[in-house]
Amino acid sequence: MNIMKKNYCLFAASFFFALSLSVSCSDAVIAPDPVLPVPAPQQVRWQQMERYAFIHYGLNTYADAEWGYGNVSPELLAPGKLDCRQWARVLAGAGMKGIIITAKHHDGFCLWPCEGTDYDIASSPYRDGKGDIVRELSEACREYGLKFGVYVSPWDRNRSDYGREEYVGYYRSQLESLLSGDYGEIFEVWLDGANGGDGWYGGADETRTIDRRVYYDFPSIDSLILSLQPDAIIFSDGGPGCRWVGNERGVAGETNWSFLRGGEVYPGYHAAGELPSGHEDGDTWIPAECDVSIRPGWFWHADEDSLVKSPEQLLDLYFKSVGRNANLLLNVPVNRDGLISKADSASLYAFNNLLSREFGYNVLKDAAVEASSERGRPFRAENLVDGDYDTFWSVPDSCSAPSVRFSFVKPEKLDKIVLQEYIPLGQRVVDFDVEYLSRDGMWMPVDCGEQTTTIGYKRIVRFRPIETEAVRVVFRESRGPVCISAVEAYLRDYTQAPE
Repeated sequence: MNIMKKNYCLFAASFFFALSLSVSCSDAVIAPDPVLPVPAPQQVRWQQMERYAFIHYGLNTYADAEWGYGNVSPELLAPGKLDCRQWARVLAGAGMKGIIITAKHHDGFCLWPCEGTDYDIASSPYRDGKGDIVRELSEACREYGLKFGVYVSPWDRNRSDYGREEYVGYYRSQLESLLSGDYGEIFEVWLDGANGGDGWYGGADETRTIDRRVYYDFPSIDSLILSLQPDAIIFSDGGPGCRWVGNERGVAGETNWSFLRGGEVYPGYHAAGELPSGHEDGDTWIPAECDVSIRPGWFWHADEDSLVKSPEQLLDLYFKSVGRNANLLLNVPVNRDGLISKADSASLYAFNNLLSREFGYNVLKDAAVEASSERGRPFRAENLVDGDYDTFWSVPDSCSAPSVRFSFVKPEKLDKIVLQEYIPLGQRVVDFDVEYLSRDGMWMPVDCGEQTTTIGYKRIVRFRPIETEAVRVVFRESRGPVCISAVEAYLRDYTQAPE
């Protein structure tokens, strides 16, 4: 077991111990045993963020490139209006919970004054060489109540020593300078899977290959990150904090387990097709993150101003990421003036308004709740509608295929169901059905057009609008007794015109 896995397991064990005390001391009914693997507390907090922003900005913005070669002059970085407070203001106003900045992309250029290189912001005209965009953004995030994260590419197409042992020491020093505390608390450290290939490499202008599994010594790097930022979530293809979803379309699998087989997936993993669904037999909690850009590219390009994703497209991505047990990392590139463009901000605000129309009123809030079975009073079915994530409904260990029914005083219209498992005790549900009571008294499945298998932290099931006196959820198969924190139902507000 590597150091990272030990750390997360210890966190999870202590968290569950505290939980078991809180739910069992006042009652003889004992909470279900955890079904391993389980998340660390910081992974639960991370999942509760649901959506946050990526910002790609740097020399590529001015060179009209996606992957800089490492040979572009720092003199190009001369924004006339750069304002990190505008970035934070726009993204907070759009409902985002944090921002991750490309502190260093593959070209090797650093957006902060970085010792050991002159390929950094100190060599640019920005603020006469005295600027630090990482610091400016971290301060803006604190001002607007956003969490702050950094992307630090392991690949460096500028460094002459890339591919040799000396570079790994330099890369570690970069992480230390960003994570030592001068920039505050870091909620996520993003480590890209793109490593090794053609580059400038200090003028060598050649292709260099590395063994991605061993060159960087990622277990040691993970330990370094956590020693400096103990609550940080580390992203890579295989975690250990969260994993790449396997595509850059922002779409998780309809079946999505928050597990991977420990030590198997690494940055640049050859079988990315496994990642949208995870490993059902995984032994390590590594949930999925869906990264996608609001534009076709990751960096800003003038010819993409008319290709910004529409609010409806962003809403669909929300349902296919957050609604499938993943987090949404939405990239919003900054333009050459150093600002988020109006087309992007307008779409973001309208997207946030659409979300408020989709989830205006929970029609189950006042419904009568009846479960086929209950574990005991601390785990009663009413916990499903009390608005408290830390209370949940559960059933006896021997109970199979339990169900819960919600009945209305008069027929209600709805077009989506939101379900949440209490993940500190593990992800359990393997298969479930959502049904409604038809006018002739028959239970009918909703017409959702996708598999209703896993739930995890959150699953949103959309379907053709129905009007009914009752709905029920039947849990056909699970790994141990179900532990369901919440069930909600909504109808989109079709009367409010989109802004």
